[in-house]
Amino acid sequence: MSRPAQRGCLDNLSDIQALKAIPLFLEGYFERTKSDDIGSLLGDLQLADEGTTFDPAVWDERRDFVTRAKTWISN
Repeated sequence: MSRPAQRGCLDNLSDIQALKAIPLFLEGYFERTKSDDIGSLLGDLQLADEGTTFDPAVWDERRDFVTRAKTWISN
């Protein structure tokens, strides 16, 4: 995967902001496709009152993704 030509605002996202950005992207995709799989994933990604996802395994995956993405962006 190649890096974006311009970095822009992604450099300054906090981990929480980046975690919240993932479902925003997927919501747009879901609205266009009405994919049941994406709808199910969005349900798993919803944040519970405790600040984690309803599915704890998904929370760890999101954190790992944000760490990898930030490393990729900064290189």
